[in-house]
Amino acid sequence: MVYDQQNIFAKILRNEIPCNKVYEDQYALAFHDLNPSAPVHVLFIPKGEFISFSHFIDTANHNFIASFFTSVRRVIEILEIENSGYRIISNCGSDGMQTVYHFHIHILGKKRLGALVSGDNFHA
Repeated sequence: MVYDQQNIFAKILRNEIPCNKVYEDQYALAFHDLNPSAPVHVLFIPKGEFISFSHFIDTANHNFIASFFTSVRRVIEILEIENSGYRIISNCGSDGMQTVYHFHIHILGKKRLGALVSGDNFHA
């Protein structure tokens, strides 16, 4: 798969589409989801042409990867959801229901979240 430079996250990174920013640094941008699934629903995207989690891990340098995930931690602190709990999700590929092929993480919180998968009895 080739990275689509016209995807919505690429346009947000180029400031062609506005977003309600929560956090930004040289590696990442975090902003509120327009269609939230929880009272807190933030999208966290790397500043680079990464299609999926695997593509990000396989192609980004180690400093970028470490800094990206350290920034995820900062956003969780900014959102004040660490003590009440939160969920981090990355949908990958068609079976994972990925709709924008730019690697991104959803951070959800401020409510008790349901099962990971509909009808799933698995609890971790």
